[in-house]
Amino acid sequence: MTTTGPGRPRKQQPSRPGATARDEILDAAAELFTTQGYANTSTRSIAEAVGIRQSSLYHHFRHKDDILEVLLAGTVAGGLAFARRVSGGDDSDHTPLAAAARLHAVALYDGIQLCDARWNLGVLYNLPEARSARFRSFMADRQELRGLYQRLGADLPGNGWAGTGQNGDLAFRLVESLVNLRADGLSTPDSPLQAADAGIVLCGLADSLAVVRAQSAQLLASLG
Repeated sequence: MTTTGPGRPRKQQPSRPGATARDEILDAAAELFTTQGYANTSTRSIAEAVGIRQSSLYHHFRHKDDILEVLLAGTVAGGLAFARRVSGGDDSDHTPLAAAARLHAVALYDGIQLCDARWNLGVLYNLPEARSARFRSFMADRQELRGLYQRLGADLPGNGWAGTGQNGDLAFRLVESLVNLRADGLSTPDSPLQAADAGIVLCGLADSLAVVRAQSAQLLASLG
């Protein structure tokens, strides 16, 4: 038996990714929440998956909701930070293609974050618990991210997708659809790019997609 610190014995050597016991707990919880369901996962089962005592888990998280809060926040943190950088950067180029490139870059970055994560945590968005006041911070961040999509989409020409002016919201929904695609085992390494491309095509800019992609790639390289 090894130890993680005074009073926090570990039953076995760590076998999960993470620099700390806390990271290992989050990884185990992410796996169990997404494969067995949140309601069906106990703190005891999480502790056992890590190889620590249940009492040791409580040293890091007082309640299962605390773990869920951290995991949910992580699903939007990267995409939100990147969207803020894109929205707050030099947007002096107001041409339609530049606007489309900004939206494409945000959608692509966000989609990669959702698809490349070790566990498909986006499925947790549908939990009733995730919509409670307990997770208002996560909901606020997700709403801010959606708002940035909408703001970027509003800079595109014309009246928007299907005449609704909802270019940004369309892109946001296409990216979040990757969660279900992954859950069905149908996502590929190209899925994030395909979702970002689809948002631009459905906004009526299919003929300019190659140029939009190139400018989007430059944004990702400079701001990502």
